[in-house]
Amino acid sequence: MTLLVIDPASHVPPYEQVRSQIEALADAGDLAPGHRLPTVRRLADDLGLAANTVARAYRELEQAGVVVTRGRNGTFIALRGSDREREARVSAVQFARRMRELEVGPEQALDLVRAALSG
Repeated sequence: MTLLVIDPASHVPPYEQVRSQIEALADAGDLAPGHRLPTVRRLADDLGLAANTVARAYRELEQAGVVVTRGRNGTFIALRGSDREREARVSAVQFARRMRELEVGPEQALDLVRAALSG
């Protein structure tokens, strides 16, 4: 991840520099939801930091809901806030289009959705 730059002369601790830069990239959409982050060890090596420093940044990002860790599968940018709403809207449009194709009326479609959500 060459997008990150650590300033060793900064008064901001390195873990905070990593954390804030990843969060800013996620907020700006430069790291999209689902984007896999490098392993702790790899990012630490790339940035010349201790693995514990990067691990702390990842932990804090996870606690803030910016990333999700899926065990051995890795750490990924989380789907959050406006991303979640946008994805839900896209799914709703696709569902509505399919219901029209199947000639299912609005009330029946809503009944199907209610049943699916409660089950």
